[in-house]
This record gives sequence, C-alpha cells and structure tokens, in this order.
Amino acid sequence: MSGPDKNELRSRLEFAVGAARAAGEHALSYFQATDLVVDQKDDASPVTHADREAEQLLRVSLVASFPDDAVLGEEFGEQPGHTGYRWYLDPIDGTKSFVRGVPLWGTMIGLEFDGQPAAGVVVFPALGEIVWAGSGLGAWWANNLTPLQEGETLPDEIRSARVSEVADIRDACMSTTSVKGFDEVETTRGYDRLRRAVSMDRGWGDSYGYLLVATGRIDIHVDAQMHIWDVAPMPTIIEEAGGRATDRAGARGIDLEDFVATNGRLHDRVLELLNG
Repeated sequence: MSGPDKNELRSRLEFAVGAARAAGEHALSYFQATDLVVDQKDDASPVTHADREAEQLLRVSLVASFPDDAVLGEEFGEQPGHTGYRWYLDPIDGTKSFVRGVPLWGTMIGLEFDGQPAAGVVVFPALGEIVWAGSGLGAWWANNLTPLQEGETLPDEIRSARVSEVADIRDACMSTTSVKGFDEVETTRGYDRLRRAVSMDRGWGDSYGYLLVATGRIDIHVDAQMHIWDVAPMPTIIEEAGGRATDRAGARGIDLEDFVATNGRLHDRVLELLNG
C-alpha cells in the first residue's frame, strides 16, 4: 500500500495547524468563564458549548478546504468521504480539566490515509504550546503561540520535536491521565509494576502527557482507556519525534483501546512491565 502524496499531505497538515489554532482560540474564550454551562453525555462525561462550537468551526473549515475527505468528530459523528483521507476531531481533549479551570487541555486533529496514521496536530491554547507532525515530514513544536493572524497557519518560531534519550527505566519519568482507568479495566497490577520501576510518576494527563513525550520532557505516557479521536494524532507525532506508540499488546494504529507512548528506547521494557 502506497502512502499519501507528500504535497497533498503537507497541504493538509498546514491547514490542520491553522484550523486547530483557530478552534482552540475559540474554546479558550470559554475557559475559566464563570457562566460556563456543562452538560452530561450519555456516558456521563462532560461536554460544553465550547466543545460543540469548536468542533463546528473545524468541520466548516474542513468542508470548505477538503470537501471530499471523511470526517469523524467526538461531538457530531461521521461524515463520509472518498479520497482515502479521514480526519479525526477532538475539539477539547481534557474536558474535565477544562471545566475545572486546569490548563492541560488541547484541541486535537488527527489524519489517516487508507487506514494508516498520516498526520496529527495538538494545540494547548491556555499554555501557548502546539505540536504537529506528518508522516515523513518530521515533528515540530512551538511554545510561544500568539493569537492567530488572518492568513496565518504555522507559528513564527518553530523547533524540531524530539523525544528524550533516557535508556534506563530506573531513570525514566512517566505520566498517566487516570490511575482509576487502570482499575476499571483491571490492569492495575501492570501499571503498579511500571510505576515502581521508574524514577518519577506524575499525572500530567490527557494529550498533554503525549506532548511531553514528543518534546523530550518526559519519557513515558500510558493510558488504559482511549477513544479513537484521543489516539488519532498521536502515532504520527510520537513516531516522527523519534519515539514509539502502540497499545499494551504492541499493536500500532489509531483504533486502540489503550495507548503507550515512549521515547522508543524504553518501549519494550515498558510493555514487559505492563503485561507482566
């Protein structure tokens, strides 16, 4: 199976960076608002007007720019397409953090081509950080975002995103979104083995933990429960930054129930510990 045309992919990636920044800025206008209305979805997870409006902004932009691509979003479901490209939208990854006024939430866009991860963007509007990557195009990072200007997509000051070089699990720093998530799928023993093996464990959760891996600030991020729109940007971002991204069984892809991202050097050992 051949991969996407590089020019087509680069065009979509640059579009996605600008679209994610615009949607993230819209969501930011609701962040820490005293009158924020929070509803409950059928699975009891929270959703806000910011989630819905940000996803609508993304969809409108996508339809205008790439009308024949497929789209799947967390809030409004699927729109079919026939180009081989499929977009995944998570307008606010970390809504629980968002509604509590914690800035570790992000606007996420993932892209696959013929069922394989092709590109990803995650922007953290409250922190001024963004990371993005395309298959064969590298991974990039900026941590000094300013408000998006008309006609702008990429930030002014960009650096290469690279994972850490830590090779000994005893020196590693790891994070997870929810320890309780491991309890709910009965994999706590594996998590505990990993936690005891590393030097430091923290709760830098949701997509922010994966940003930290991709930029070399931590070495491991693991999550026990994932949706497809949570995973979609991550394989490309982590791998283009030099790391590895799989599920606990070692499978690569987007439609995974759990997710493990590392600097690559530690990956096999992390999987051994998680699986016992």
